[in-house]
Amino acid sequence: MGGRDALGAADVPDRTLLAMVADQVGGPVERIDSLVVEPVAYDVPSMTTAGRWWVRGHAGTGSFAFFVKQVQAWTRSPVFAMVPEEFREAAAASYPWRTEREVYRSDLRDRLPAGLRMPRAYGVHDVDDESYALWLEVVATAGRAWSLDRFARAAHLLGRLSSSPEVAEVADVGGFAMSAETYRATRVTMQLEPILRSDIWEHPALSVFDPTLRERLLAALDVLPELAAEVGALPRLAAHGDACPGNLLVTDDDPDGFTLIDFGQFTPLPVGFDLTQLLVGETMIGKLPASALGTIEDVVVPAYAAGCGHDEDTVRRAHAILLFAFTGLSAVPFDLLETTPPPQLAPVAAERAAVTRFSLDLLDATSRGRST
Repeated sequence: MGGRDALGAADVPDRTLLAMVADQVGGPVERIDSLVVEPVAYDVPSMTTAGRWWVRGHAGTGSFAFFVKQVQAWTRSPVFAMVPEEFREAAAASYPWRTEREVYRSDLRDRLPAGLRMPRAYGVHDVDDESYALWLEVVATAGRAWSLDRFARAAHLLGRLSSSPEVAEVADVGGFAMSAETYRATRVTMQLEPILRSDIWEHPALSVFDPTLRERLLAALDVLPELAAEVGALPRLAAHGDACPGNLLVTDDDPDGFTLIDFGQFTPLPVGFDLTQLLVGETMIGKLPASALGTIEDVVVPAYAAGCGHDEDTVRRAHAILLFAFTGLSAVPFDLLETTPPPQLAPVAAERAAVTRFSLDLLDATSRGRST
């Protein structure tokens, strides 16, 4: 723990801090009696998050607490240095790091369907031209395990979010157009495809991606332009963009609802987009086994379709394409090959292979009866 110096560039002037504290405690504040800053423990890396902190203290007769997050352009991430020079301009423009700022400056909070809410923003402050700081309400989570009913409830509400006329009015507040085709033309073409068509498969930990699985993966990659075009012709609806369970917080005062956080990819997206992270988000970070995916998929697709009002077969096909394009292709743990010993990497690779296989199976199942 420390003082405000720990916030670095995310700190604000004294007058601004006093105003935010007064807003939270509900009365005038002349001075801060005590304040501590504590970094937030977070084990999921982010290319655009420069820091996260809890800021807690007392002022007069009241206490206050903020969650502070500093967001930056991904060109400032060490990962960006790995992008080949010829791709850097396109890569720099390919990630919507400004979107979350615009979401919290909008009135989306007042437009969400019943059952969904978002933290209150006490301050959204520009740090410089490529960074800003969010001073948000602290959400006290219940820490409850996710049951199938909770997955179904989340999917239904995400479907309602996607079809809400009120949400649609601010869905493009970030001004960032995203689609399966732009993802294919940027990340897939620039990064994933060269790796997947290389000799990466000779790594011993990747033997779990057996020849049949690799052939299926590369065959689906061959037709990705057609798949992207197919899903691109479907309705584009408001989407959270990263609706993994970790971004859908459950609280004791609303056990059947969710508090949405991390709006960095909020934008109109193809119908069913939010199902991908809802389904595989916990598996990709090792918190839920891939063996559970089928059971969860069986409940979230119909629940989402009922929430958004679109045909379930259409939703399932869109979900299949999006799951493969945005997760199945990138599930190979190539980012860990140089840092994780094969014995430790093997179980991770096995789970990732199961995710890729699941996405290909769903793609095949939903393509039956369609013209090729």
